[in-house]
Amino acid sequence: MSNNEGPVVVVGAGIIGTTIAYELQRRGKGAVLVERDPDGKGASYGNMASIAVTEFMPASRPSVWAQTPKWLVDPEGPVRIRPSYLPKLTPWFLRFLEASRPSRVKELEAAGAVLCRRVYEDLMPLLQAAELTDMLTEEGCLSLYADEAEFRADREHIAVLERFGFRHEVLGGNAIRDLEPALTTKIGKAVLFPDNRSIRDPYKLLLKLREKFLALGGRIEQGEVAGFDSGDRVKAVRLKDGRSVAASRVVLAAGAYTGKLARLLGEPVPLETERGYHTQIMAPGISMRHSIIWPARAFMVTPTAGGIRVGGTVEMAGLEAAPDYRRAKVLVKRAREKATEWMGHRPALPDTVPIIGPSAKHRGIFYATGHGHLGLTYAATTGRLIADLVTGAEPPVDLKPYRVDRF
Repeated sequence: MSNNEGPVVVVGAGIIGTTIAYELQRRGKGAVLVERDPDGKGASYGNMASIAVTEFMPASRPSVWAQTPKWLVDPEGPVRIRPSYLPKLTPWFLRFLEASRPSRVKELEAAGAVLCRRVYEDLMPLLQAAELTDMLTEEGCLSLYADEAEFRADREHIAVLERFGFRHEVLGGNAIRDLEPALTTKIGKAVLFPDNRSIRDPYKLLLKLREKFLALGGRIEQGEVAGFDSGDRVKAVRLKDGRSVAASRVVLAAGAYTGKLARLLGEPVPLETERGYHTQIMAPGISMRHSIIWPARAFMVTPTAGGIRVGGTVEMAGLEAAPDYRRAKVLVKRAREKATEWMGHRPALPDTVPIIGPSAKHRGIFYATGHGHLGLTYAATTGRLIADLVTGAEPPVDLKPYRVDRF
């Protein structure tokens, strides 16, 4: 960084923002990480710890639509929309409808597959440089099916993976229990995704990556962004407490809160929050090696953070409403004194594809948001792509499908 050039300010200290800041600092670009929440226990704390390279399909695809009405009327279903929030959600929902056109679904699948194919190419060098390779497990993920009917219902997912060349293996009863003896014999079929590996503790990974960033000379400022100083290009980020952080460039990576920041810049994006819930059980009484998905029941279980974590329920209710921990209790009805419940905000775009790239209106502003359920999965690749853009390097993929003004 030249003496007369200010730092790159990265707004958002979750796994996406922290990875970007670390990558910029590692490349010699001074970075300042602005964190809104000093506890750092947002979506990067409570995610399902999965490097989910097979889960890039858009939520708007027809097989999901077929189940949505049933889910919405079921009080214990995996998707809930609070009635009071429905009017505000309508514009987002109309864009979601537009993203369900078959030709558009195929485009979105391809855009997600491009990022997922790069995941380990970017993740392994990141973990090696940060001396954090021990955080990644060797085991993959098992998708479970009680019978042939459940398997056929998920066949579209498998077909997409076959089309894009993602590894998977169909297993029968005995082979399933050879991998996971604790699984019930009611599971008749499974698919092993060997590349859907897990992080041993996603919050610990975040904290260690932050430590590495600071050790390289990075800086963290705690505060909420109130605005930006810009003429022909951005000059500073203003915080609500009156402080101003000088900036040569700004990266907006504040997850579900990035929508508010984009509006301050006159560049609104259709970013909603999927309020995710999990239950963490610290003494589960069973041993697990693989993470497990049961598509028909719409939940996931991952061994992580010293116990097992159960998640899968989604609520659309905005950023301000109080958590409804009945959603977490739905996941594990028998969780007792050694279980904790969590709610966090996933940044959800109607087409399920993240925004990664420069502002369409302001020089020196970049976006990295809307990663939905794949923030941990896409973190290293997003860090690589944004760092390439900021430093003037040629990104290894065409970023047109991820542009901010595509809606």
